[in-house]
Amino acid sequence: MNASARLAFAEPGEAGELTAYLERQLRWDRAAAARLQADGEVVSVFTRPARFDVLAVRAFRLREPATLDATVSAGELLESVDAGELAVPAAVTGPSWAGLLPPRGVWRPESQLPVERVRNEAAAVVSEFRSRREALTSAEATREALDALAEEIWSRSLPGTPLPLRAVHAAHALGMLRATTPVAVLSKGTWLRLRTFLGSIAVRRSGAAPGLSVRPI
Repeated sequence: MNASARLAFAEPGEAGELTAYLERQLRWDRAAAARLQADGEVVSVFTRPARFDVLAVRAFRLREPATLDATVSAGELLESVDAGELAVPAAVTGPSWAGLLPPRGVWRPESQLPVERVRNEAAAVVSEFRSRREALTSAEATREALDALAEEIWSRSLPGTPLPLRAVHAAHALGMLRATTPVAVLSKGTWLRLRTFLGSIAVRRSGAAPGLSVRPI
Protein backbone atom coordinates (compact mmCIF):
# COMPACT_ATOMS: atom_id res chain seq x y z
CA MET A 1 0.00 0.00 0.00
CA ASN A 2 1.49 3.36 -0.99
CA ALA A 3 1.33 6.73 0.74
CA SER A 4 -1.62 7.88 -1.38
CA ALA A 5 -3.85 5.03 -0.18
CA ARG A 6 -6.94 5.70 1.94
CA LEU A 7 -8.19 3.58 4.80
CA ALA A 8 -11.89 3.64 5.74
CA PHE A 9 -12.87 2.93 9.34
CA ALA A 10 -15.50 0.30 10.08
CA GLU A 11 -17.40 2.70 12.38
CA PRO A 12 -17.57 6.52 12.24
CA GLY A 13 -16.54 6.79 15.88
CA GLU A 14 -13.18 5.18 15.13
CA ALA A 15 -12.02 8.31 13.29
CA GLY A 16 -12.87 10.46 16.30
CA GLU A 17 -10.97 8.12 18.62
CA LEU A 18 -7.87 8.25 16.39
CA THR A 19 -8.10 12.05 16.25
CA ALA A 20 -8.30 12.33 20.05
CA TYR A 21 -5.43 9.87 20.52
CA LEU A 22 -3.14 11.77 18.14
CA GLU A 23 -4.06 15.15 19.64
CA ARG A 24 -3.04 13.90 23.09
CA GLN A 25 0.20 12.47 21.69
CA LEU A 26 1.07 15.74 19.96
CA ARG A 27 0.61 17.73 23.16
CA TRP A 28 3.69 15.97 24.46
CA ASP A 29 5.70 16.04 21.23
CA ARG A 30 4.75 18.19 18.23
CA ALA A 31 7.31 16.34 16.08
CA ALA A 32 6.09 12.85 17.02
CA ALA A 33 6.12 9.97 14.57
CA ALA A 34 3.60 7.13 14.35
CA ARG A 35 4.09 3.65 12.96
CA LEU A 36 1.09 2.20 11.15
CA GLN A 37 0.65 -1.54 10.70
CA ALA A 38 -2.29 -3.27 9.07
CA ASP A 39 -2.65 -6.90 8.08
CA GLY A 40 -6.35 -7.49 7.66
CA GLU A 41 -9.26 -5.49 9.00
CA VAL A 42 -7.38 -3.74 11.82
CA VAL A 43 -4.78 -0.97 11.69
CA SER A 44 -2.52 -0.50 14.72
CA VAL A 45 -1.09 2.94 15.46
CA PHE A 46 2.09 2.97 17.56
CA THR A 47 3.53 6.11 19.16
CA ARG A 48 6.09 6.94 21.81
CA PRO A 49 4.93 9.66 24.20
CA ALA A 50 7.86 11.97 24.92
CA ARG A 51 9.57 11.55 28.32
CA PHE A 52 7.48 8.52 29.34
CA ASP A 53 9.90 5.90 27.92
CA VAL A 54 7.00 3.65 26.88
CA LEU A 55 5.27 2.65 23.65
CA ALA A 56 1.55 3.24 23.13
CA VAL A 57 -0.73 1.49 20.64
CA ARG A 58 -4.32 1.96 19.54
CA ALA A 59 -6.05 -0.49 17.18
CA PHE A 60 -8.83 0.64 14.83
CA ARG A 61 -11.18 -1.52 12.76
CA LEU A 62 -11.26 -1.03 9.01
CA ARG A 63 -14.13 -1.38 6.58
CA GLU A 64 -11.97 -3.36 4.13
CA PRO A 65 -8.85 -5.50 4.70
CA ALA A 66 -5.54 -3.72 4.13
CA THR A 67 -1.82 -4.45 4.23
CA LEU A 68 0.39 -1.64 5.44
CA ASP A 69 3.59 -0.97 7.38
CA ALA A 70 4.76 2.65 7.41
CA THR A 71 6.22 5.21 9.77
CA VAL A 72 4.70 8.66 9.27
CA SER A 73 4.46 12.06 10.93
CA ALA A 74 1.83 11.96 13.68
CA GLY A 75 0.87 15.53 12.84
CA GLU A 76 0.34 14.72 9.17
CA LEU A 77 -1.58 11.62 10.16
CA LEU A 78 -3.90 13.73 12.31
CA GLU A 79 -4.49 16.12 9.41
CA SER A 80 -5.26 13.18 7.09
CA VAL A 81 -8.28 11.96 9.13
CA ASP A 82 -11.49 13.10 7.45
CA ALA A 83 -15.08 11.84 7.23
CA GLY A 84 -14.39 8.40 8.64
CA GLU A 85 -11.27 7.81 6.55
CA LEU A 86 -7.57 8.56 6.63
CA ALA A 87 -5.14 9.14 3.81
CA VAL A 88 -1.81 7.47 4.55
CA PRO A 89 0.83 10.27 4.69
CA ALA A 90 4.24 10.01 3.07
CA ALA A 91 6.69 7.89 5.02
CA VAL A 92 9.35 9.55 7.16
CA THR A 93 12.69 8.34 8.41
CA GLY A 94 11.60 6.47 11.48
CA PRO A 95 12.99 7.06 14.98
CA SER A 96 14.83 4.15 16.57
CA TRP A 97 11.84 3.06 18.68
CA ALA A 98 9.79 2.33 15.55
CA GLY A 99 11.97 -0.72 14.85
CA LEU A 100 11.72 -2.09 18.39
CA LEU A 101 8.08 -2.92 18.91
CA PRO A 102 6.63 -5.27 21.53
CA PRO A 103 6.18 -8.87 20.40
CA ARG A 104 2.98 -10.28 19.03
CA GLY A 105 1.43 -13.46 20.37
CA VAL A 106 0.17 -14.74 23.69
CA TRP A 107 1.03 -12.59 26.71
CA ARG A 108 0.96 -13.98 30.26
CA PRO A 109 -1.62 -12.40 32.57
CA GLU A 110 -0.04 -10.80 35.65
CA SER A 111 -2.96 -8.92 37.20
CA GLN A 112 -6.44 -7.61 36.48
CA LEU A 113 -7.41 -4.41 38.24
CA PRO A 114 -10.47 -2.15 38.44
CA VAL A 115 -9.93 0.82 36.15
CA GLU A 116 -10.94 3.20 38.95
CA ARG A 117 -8.05 1.96 41.08
CA VAL A 118 -5.62 2.52 38.22
CA ARG A 119 -7.03 6.02 37.58
CA ASN A 120 -6.57 6.81 41.28
CA GLU A 121 -2.95 5.65 41.15
CA ALA A 122 -2.33 7.86 38.11
CA ALA A 123 -3.88 10.87 39.85
CA ALA A 124 -1.86 10.21 43.00
CA VAL A 125 1.53 10.15 41.27
CA VAL A 126 0.73 13.25 39.22
CA SER A 127 -0.34 15.05 42.41
CA GLU A 128 2.81 13.94 44.23
CA PHE A 129 5.04 15.16 41.42
CA ARG A 130 3.32 18.55 41.34
CA SER A 131 3.43 19.06 45.11
CA ARG A 132 7.10 18.07 45.37
CA ARG A 133 8.00 20.26 42.38
CA GLU A 134 6.20 23.23 43.93
CA ALA A 135 8.12 22.69 47.17
CA LEU A 136 11.43 23.32 45.37
CA THR A 137 12.91 26.78 45.28
CA SER A 138 13.62 28.34 41.89
CA ALA A 139 17.31 27.56 42.36
CA GLU A 140 16.55 23.93 43.20
CA ALA A 141 14.07 23.36 40.35
CA THR A 142 16.69 22.64 37.69
CA ARG A 143 15.92 20.38 34.73
CA GLU A 144 18.22 17.75 36.23
CA ALA A 145 16.39 17.88 39.57
CA LEU A 146 12.96 17.65 37.94
CA ASP A 147 14.07 14.75 35.73
CA ALA A 148 15.42 12.93 38.79
CA LEU A 149 12.16 13.53 40.66
CA ALA A 150 10.11 12.20 37.76
CA GLU A 151 12.35 9.14 37.49
CA GLU A 152 12.02 8.43 41.22
CA ILE A 153 8.22 8.62 41.17
CA TRP A 154 7.36 6.99 37.83
CA SER A 155 9.85 4.16 38.16
CA ARG A 156 7.90 2.79 41.11
CA SER A 157 5.68 -0.21 40.44
CA LEU A 158 1.92 -0.13 40.31
CA PRO A 159 1.08 -1.77 43.67
CA GLY A 160 0.60 -5.51 43.33
CA THR A 161 2.17 -5.63 39.84
CA PRO A 162 5.62 -5.41 38.21
CA LEU A 163 4.45 -2.55 35.97
CA PRO A 164 6.21 0.81 36.42
CA LEU A 165 3.93 3.74 37.14
CA ARG A 166 5.25 5.56 34.05
CA ALA A 167 3.02 3.21 32.02
CA VAL A 168 -0.01 4.13 34.12
CA HIS A 169 0.78 7.84 33.76
CA ALA A 170 1.08 7.46 29.97
CA ALA A 171 -2.22 5.57 29.75
CA HIS A 172 -3.90 8.36 31.71
CA ALA A 173 -2.35 11.12 29.57
CA LEU A 174 -3.40 9.39 26.34
CA GLY A 175 -7.00 8.87 27.47
CA MET A 176 -6.81 5.10 27.79
CA LEU A 177 -8.32 4.99 31.28
CA ARG A 178 -11.70 6.46 30.29
CA ALA A 179 -13.44 3.08 29.92
CA THR A 180 -15.16 1.26 32.78
CA THR A 181 -13.82 -2.21 31.97
CA PRO A 182 -11.00 -3.75 34.05
CA VAL A 183 -7.35 -3.09 33.21
CA ALA A 184 -5.01 -6.03 32.56
CA VAL A 185 -1.29 -6.18 33.29
CA LEU A 186 0.48 -8.68 31.02
CA SER A 187 4.04 -9.85 30.40
CA LYS A 188 5.96 -11.45 27.57
CA GLY A 189 9.73 -11.94 27.72
CA THR A 190 11.38 -8.63 28.57
CA TRP A 191 8.15 -6.66 28.06
CA LEU A 192 5.30 -5.57 30.32
CA ARG A 193 1.99 -4.28 29.05
CA LEU A 194 -0.97 -2.36 30.45
CA ARG A 195 -4.01 -3.25 28.34
CA THR A 196 -7.25 -1.29 28.46
CA PHE A 197 -10.36 -1.29 26.29
CA LEU A 198 -9.02 1.88 24.65
CA GLY A 199 -5.45 0.82 23.94
CA SER A 200 -2.24 -0.51 25.42
CA ILE A 201 0.98 0.82 26.91
CA ALA A 202 4.06 -1.39 26.64
CA VAL A 203 7.37 -0.96 28.46
CA ARG A 204 10.53 -3.01 28.68
CA ARG A 205 11.53 -4.29 32.09
CA SER A 206 14.23 -2.28 33.78
CA GLY A 207 17.68 -3.31 32.56
CA ALA A 208 16.31 -5.53 29.78
CA ALA A 209 18.14 -5.66 26.48
CA PRO A 210 16.01 -4.55 23.53
CA GLY A 211 14.22 -7.14 21.44
CA LEU A 212 13.15 -6.63 17.85
CA SER A 213 9.65 -7.12 16.52
CA VAL A 214 7.90 -5.70 13.48
CA ARG A 215 4.46 -6.99 14.40
CA PRO A 216 1.65 -5.23 16.28
CA ILE A 217 0.62 -6.29 19.76
